[in-house]
Amino acid sequence: MLTGIDHVQLVAPPGSEPELRAFYCGVLGMTEIPKPGALVGRGGCWFLAGAGAVQLHLGIEVDFRPARKAHPGLRVRDITAYAERLASRGAPVTWDDALPGHRRFYTNDPVGNRLEFLEGAPPTPP
Repeated sequence: MLTGIDHVQLVAPPGSEPELRAFYCGVLGMTEIPKPGALVGRGGCWFLAGAGAVQLHLGIEVDFRPARKAHPGLRVRDITAYAERLASRGAPVTWDDALPGHRRFYTNDPVGNRLEFLEGAPPTPP
């Protein structure tokens, strides 16, 4: 029986770690966590947020191409303020109202990975 998601892995091109750190730590507000020693030589970096509830691993892929549709969906609190934070730091913010009961937007990391951020919408009064 599944009990949760341990992490989500995205990929990035070789040598992109400085850009990834600047974005995931400086823009998204995540914390970089050390990779296990046996995996350090593969490159990439790992990030944590939400008191450990969210882990994103960025692995290196030589023939990297960002996925056009695939993406992690990340829950946030105070989505408007979070979108403003990203926009003020130069990240694109594209709102999408197609998911009933939610407010959400998309952005791309510096290498083109698509990220979705969502929050349950407040109930509408009758």
